[in-house]
Amino acid sequence: MMKKFATCAACALVLQAGVSLAANTAETVTFAPYVGGATFLGNQHLETGPDFGIRLGYNLTDNWALEGVVDYASTKPTDYSAKIGMLRYGGDLLYNFLPKNSLVPYLAAGVGGMNFNGGGMPTGTKAVYNYGGGLKWFLTDGFALRADVRGLNYSYHKLYSTVEYTLGLHIAVGAPKPAPKPVEPVQEVVAPKATPVVVVSPAPTATLSANPANIEKGKTVTLTWSSQNAAGCLIEPGIGPVPPQGSKELTPSADTSYTLTCKGEGGSVTSGASVAVTQPVEEGGSKKAVAAGTRLTLDVQFDTGKSLIKPQYYNELKVVGDGLNEHKELKGTIEGYTDNVGGAKYNQRLSQRRALAVRTYIVKHFKVDAKRLVARGYGESHPIADNATAEGRAQNRRVEAVFENIPNVKAEHKAPAKKAVHKKVFKKKLAKKKVMKKK
Repeated sequence: MMKKFATCAACALVLQAGVSLAANTAETVTFAPYVGGATFLGNQHLETGPDFGIRLGYNLTDNWALEGVVDYASTKPTDYSAKIGMLRYGGDLLYNFLPKNSLVPYLAAGVGGMNFNGGGMPTGTKAVYNYGGGLKWFLTDGFALRADVRGLNYSYHKLYSTVEYTLGLHIAVGAPKPAPKPVEPVQEVVAPKATPVVVVSPAPTATLSANPANIEKGKTVTLTWSSQNAAGCLIEPGIGPVPPQGSKELTPSADTSYTLTCKGEGGSVTSGASVAVTQPVEEGGSKKAVAAGTRLTLDVQFDTGKSLIKPQYYNELKVVGDGLNEHKELKGTIEGYTDNVGGAKYNQRLSQRRALAVRTYIVKHFKVDAKRLVARGYGESHPIADNATAEGRAQNRRVEAVFENIPNVKAEHKAPAKKAVHKKVFKKKLAKKKVMKKK
């Protein structure tokens, strides 16, 4: 047995000659052959005998480690002559204190199995639990002498205990080598470079104005603009690219907000101007007349995607309401139209909602019989202007009213009003007739 132990120790020293590892370093594999003795406590009636084995482990961290163990102890009964062997195997969990010191104490606990053979001992594998600790004395990095004491608990008929005390070697291999210290580069003395001169392009400027800002429908407005430090300018809607400075006369058909955008090397800038378009005031009331066979284009504008009638268009609808009340023999159709912006189905539904909103307003506010007025939406199907321009699209977004006679209904003719005769004049004429008779 001693020869085997010496051989193991010699092999460990040979391996250690080419290995340089720190004690209990993480991610290392450990080998620990040992010899010692086993004392059987209690009423086992077994003598203390020699014990030897080996532990194979792995350091999870500098402190924690797992070990597998196989050892064999021989003994004999105290009351008769027989040879008995005890084989133990299992796994242990170790916690190493002060892992970087040369003396490293540790605690251990584990479970496993054991078998007795010979001497009339009970056969079969028995569970065994062990606990204890020890001390590692590192002579070099990765090589240490190790002393260990364990208490073994197991049961056959009742609970028994055995104490194992061993001496052995501890060899660690396979730890990653520490990274070499970075070599500091030799810094060359370089003359400071001249700070480059950064040329910052000036930001462009832009102004846009509309004169006058409020016009009647059909009148013109003059847009005037100017810019500096700009490579190109653009006015929307409906105008497009323009020179850096200039002016342009326009005739918007509805309220319009114009935006001037100028770009240059220093960035981009915008400026805006709005024009409000109002309906012309006509002397003697509206020139539009409601009659059979006529088609009136109603000056009613809606917000994008909306069908709400704005108050400034109420007077335009009053022409239709008053006309239908004056001409009871007429019936009408409110037709709604849109431009081609958006899908055809969407525009169809939008024109129907707008025509229906106009019809509902006239029926409600002018007490027109709902049977005399219908609403139809035609969407984008009947344009009267080019949809490629903003002005053309504005003309296509319209509401029209068409009138025709109701069959078998004649126009009402009012009888001329009789002149009122004053009572005093009547009495004078009556008195004069009486005087004439007396004569």
